[in-house]
Amino acid sequence: TMATKRDKSLKREIDIDGKPFMLTLSPAGLKLVPKGKRNGLEIAWKDLVSGDAALATALNASLKS
Repeated sequence: TMATKRDKSLKREIDIDGKPFMLTLSPAGLKLVPKGKRNGLEIAWKDLVSGDAALATALNASLKS
């Protein structure tokens, strides 16, 4: 079967250690945010596939602190 190409964002609620989070998959990347909040972890698809995801995550965390 063929996969469906994403051209819009897809949001799903997930549970991690008993806490609700919102996961948004978009054509640009993914975003994981505690439910009811605006800020969270964002990773671009190009960073994920190039191996720069850990570096991007660390940079985002340092900018938010």
